[in-house]
Amino acid sequence: MRAASLRENLLGAAFQGFDYQELLHNSTFCIIPRGRRLGSFRFLEALQAACIPVLLSNGWELPFSEVIDWSKSAIVGDERLLLQIPSTVRCLHSDKILAFQQQTQFLWEAYFSSVEKIVQTTLEIIKDRIFHQESRPKFFWNALPGGLLALPEYSTHLNDFPFYYLQHGSSPSNKFTAFIRAVSPIVSLSQPILKLIQAVSGSQYCAQILVLWSCEKPPPQSSKWPQTAVPLTIIQGSSKVSDRFLPYSAIGTDAVLSLDEHTSLSTGEVDFAFVVWRSFPDRIVGFPMRSHFWDASKNQWSYTSKWTNEFSMVLTAAAFYHRYYHSLFTNYLPAKLRSLVDQIANCEDILMNFLVSAVTKLPPIKVTQKKQHRESPSQQLLKSAPPSNGNLHFSQRQECVNQFAAWFGYMPLVHSQFRLDPVLFKDQVSVLRKKYRHLERA
Repeated sequence: MRAASLRENLLGAAFQGFDYQELLHNSTFCIIPRGRRLGSFRFLEALQAACIPVLLSNGWELPFSEVIDWSKSAIVGDERLLLQIPSTVRCLHSDKILAFQQQTQFLWEAYFSSVEKIVQTTLEIIKDRIFHQESRPKFFWNALPGGLLALPEYSTHLNDFPFYYLQHGSSPSNKFTAFIRAVSPIVSLSQPILKLIQAVSGSQYCAQILVLWSCEKPPPQSSKWPQTAVPLTIIQGSSKVSDRFLPYSAIGTDAVLSLDEHTSLSTGEVDFAFVVWRSFPDRIVGFPMRSHFWDASKNQWSYTSKWTNEFSMVLTAAAFYHRYYHSLFTNYLPAKLRSLVDQIANCEDILMNFLVSAVTKLPPIKVTQKKQHRESPSQQLLKSAPPSNGNLHFSQRQECVNQFAAWFGYMPLVHSQFRLDPVLFKDQVSVLRKKYRHLERA
């Protein structure tokens, strides 16, 4: 008895010399034995730590196995043949081991990282059972960004989703829809929105222009709008800022060029930005940039509009993105977040950046703009007002950043210093040698 007790004490002391979490995160393979019941909570621990689960629990039905292909992320062993496990894992090539680890991280983040996601995944699988004809293909569940973000209400075809283009060699359509939100009445022919419509309609890639009329006064008669070579349609909206991201059926192209009424762009800038977007169809590609940072003194996230080399957001006042994000914004995000941005009327562009970065795990793309982004009159008024009112705009946006991060459970925004300029844009050479020569004109 004394020898056994001494042996147990020695083993306990040796085990206490190691940190369990550190061992877990530094391990390539994690053996998952049978627990008190058929499964084991060690399985989820392994997924979270990117440790490849080696299951030793004969007859265990893996979670969500109806849609998840566990053969790409876990090794199923036999409890009766334990001595074969070492040789089995040694046979795996390093490339396959990396792919397994990446898949464990994807599955954890997509379906198991919170109780909400587990419940939502369960409900979505049940819905796919009931509406089998509209159910998601198994590929959707086992490839980024996952089944919860590939809504069957939108489509069940790979070619309709922005994050599957590059994986399957397809590309988005070669036209875009300009979507302009108007909140001010048109009283003069020199108003920025009219100049903006003319500039955008001159793009060789523009298919149509939609104006979301969110002004209390009725829109002008059709004769008051500029003559354009593409269809110009007025959509009656409301005062809700989230209305700009509703999945309007009138949007007939993959690409949406989101614009504020006071944005100033040239046709060449629009052309160049659209060409860039076609290479990055899953991201926001645009002009005005913003960023965030962690403020240790306040123990919270902060928002900044300072012009630096680094950014994490591209504002939808002048940006391209895929129309699918309208569906995600409306149907995936909770109603309380949309109500928050409607109440503040100041943060819908930040929320869209959070959403796209959470889906792609990538930063937006910034392209060069000849003129600095011009803020709306309400924001300019804030700058000319007393400091307490002038800071209201940024304090609200900072509060939004923290509330959005709290809902997502982490900070999805990704910093970047990557910016794209037209070739020879600023070089002192003949304009005739430049592809986007109109950018050189004042």
